[in-house]
Amino acid sequence: MKYAKKLRKGDKVGVFSRNSKAISQFFEILSGKAKPDTGEVNWGITTTQAYLPLDNTDFFKEDINLVDWLRQYTESDEERHEEFMRGFLGKMLFSGDEALKKSSVLSGGEKMRCMFSRMMLQKANILLLDEPTNHLDLESITTLNNSLTNFKGSLLLSSHDHEMLETVCNRIIELTPKGIIDRQMTYDEYLADKKIKELQQQMYS
Repeated sequence: MKYAKKLRKGDKVGVFSRNSKAISQFFEILSGKAKPDTGEVNWGITTTQAYLPLDNTDFFKEDINLVDWLRQYTESDEERHEEFMRGFLGKMLFSGDEALKKSSVLSGGEKMRCMFSRMMLQKANILLLDEPTNHLDLESITTLNNSLTNFKGSLLLSSHDHEMLETVCNRIIELTPKGIIDRQMTYDEYLADKKIKELQQQMYS
């Protein structure tokens, strides 16, 4: 976990592993949802984090409309106003009566759009994204890719979308049974590096 302390401003880190459960646990620890067996995670006092977990089931158990659902995630009186909530949901394509849909009956793609709305409200400068393209169509994935590319803060991202990792990330961290491989390079450069391939053989043996 010492690597989390070394996240530099503007770093966009692609996180991957041959063990997908290790990735999700890594994000749970970074977000404070789980505790590490050893070490600790310390975020800078000027940082705020927004976390998109792999499993968002627990966020959609209440049978409330989307305006009330999103209202839970802000304490600002101005933002809690229904007109503001509807405008915010409209950015995620929930316009008109769609903003009054029940949160408990949403499709996978609709839930992801709600989660992105929640993250936008948090105005975080560090994003933790565990498979953010799940349930998204190609147009939504392209929009997300562009948004993450233009994001001015730092992020840690896991994804099966090769193009997203390549175009967004400038640093790669691989979680292995024997530790972490951490390189300041693009995803394609990482995959093609012969020295890293040799190191991977050692780390997974």
